[in-house]
Amino acid sequence: MKKLALFSAISLAATGQAMAAAYKLPESSINATALSAAYVANAHGADASYYNPAAMVFDSDSRAALEADLTLIHLTSISNFQLGTKIDDTKEENIPVPTFHYISPDMGNWRYGLSVVTPGGLTKRWNGAAKAAAEEFTLKTVEINPTIAYKLNDKFSVGGGARVIYSKGVVKSNNGAGTSRDLEGDSFDFGYNLAFNYRPTDELSLALTYRSKIDLTEKGDATLSAAGGAITYSGPATVSIPIPAALSLAAAYDISDRSTVEFVYERTYWSAYDVLDFDYASTLHPALAASSFAVPGIKDWSDSNTYRIGLTHNLNSKWTLMAGFAYDETPAPKKYIGYELPDSDAKIYSFGAKYKSSENLTIGAAFLYDQKDKLTISAADGNATFPAGAVFEDAAAYLLTVGLEYKF
Repeated sequence: MKKLALFSAISLAATGQAMAAAYKLPESSINATALSAAYVANAHGADASYYNPAAMVFDSDSRAALEADLTLIHLTSISNFQLGTKIDDTKEENIPVPTFHYISPDMGNWRYGLSVVTPGGLTKRWNGAAKAAAEEFTLKTVEINPTIAYKLNDKFSVGGGARVIYSKGVVKSNNGAGTSRDLEGDSFDFGYNLAFNYRPTDELSLALTYRSKIDLTEKGDATLSAAGGAITYSGPATVSIPIPAALSLAAAYDISDRSTVEFVYERTYWSAYDVLDFDYASTLHPALAASSFAVPGIKDWSDSNTYRIGLTHNLNSKWTLMAGFAYDETPAPKKYIGYELPDSDAKIYSFGAKYKSSENLTIGAAFLYDQKDKLTISAADGNATFPAGAVFEDAAAYLLTVGLEYKF
């Protein structure tokens, strides 16, 4: 079978505006949004099942808990300039993302949990000339993550779980002259996560979490056309796309009886994304094979770092206030950036609050602003898509998370 690089429905759809470098989305609860995901060693409550399952057995509340949240994501329009002239911009996007978390009652040294989240994705749609490369790139994912934790002693615990991800991707490109592609695929894929929690003192908590790489084995249908629409391919297509492994090292310290500060170092192993090959059911006509859709999609991404800090303050018995900041490195080299994913480093700012309305019910809200750096590609970068250079600017994302936690 002939292979084509580029199943951009995932790598592109995830957008350069995602809430982490490339196409990760780590904000899946009120706490995580409010703290810029600096929420590992100090994880507690229902969402600990996702962010640090080993911490579930150290939760001071022995009751079962569930949390339901809705995150509203607004992506700004990205502008592209070449040789000082504006070439195109993307459409603004407004995307709702629901999440769910549950932990069981305390069962001695054991506790289990369940989370349903969106680990990555979003969308990118260009308005004008760039439609020839990226009319639409969309990825939708849902992860089901059952977890379990065991307390080895009063200071050390371990946890882990299974990851089941359903993904669906769409790629559309059209130059308006009969050269186009329309790809759609989906898959179920599996991985695991591990967690370790060490509490040497009452004030200090140390944690390590690891999420395995998951290859999204997309299978679906593709329709390609070239030569003014006279030559077409319509048939099955498959591809494997990595959701990269990620390691987090975290330390949370109670600076007072009301306030906790947490630092998180996160390493994401994006080097798994080097070249993607799309498999078709038969050899393509030479005119299709010679089109831009058939150019091997070298990515050559690098492992990247994210640095996070979060502060949690219990104002009184009812109110909890939170704030966070993160610096997020892009894994994408300028040489291989295209319209599908004009990614750059980001600074992330966030804050939020929770209100305990009763012994059982807590409600809350959080806001996050993800500001992408201006991306400048020069002729010296050797980018084949932008040989004379290009600029992408105005990329940003806004998140508003609202939800509630109920204990019983």
